[in-house]
Amino acid sequence: MAEQAAGPRIHARDRDEGLRGTETKSSYKTTELIAYVAAVAGVLIAALLTDGGADGFNTVDAWRFVTYLTIGYMISRGLAKAGSRNPRD
Repeated sequence: MAEQAAGPRIHARDRDEGLRGTETKSSYKTTELIAYVAAVAGVLIAALLTDGGADGFNTVDAWRFVTYLTIGYMISRGLAKAGSRNPRD
């Protein structure tokens, strides 16, 4: 009989335990994307349904708020990614 090499046996599952993914999820998997899309839709629907009178909510205001929402979403994703590490780098 042939003798086996000395040393610990490494199973496939043991090798894969060291390869963890990133700490944060992809943007399309997060609830903050769903909240962002819902907020943008709400702002645009509100602008569509209002008459935009002298004191009303007009399209310029709507797009300004969409811009603010977009900036907030980008900052939140940046902060979420800033603390995460990718061990494969």
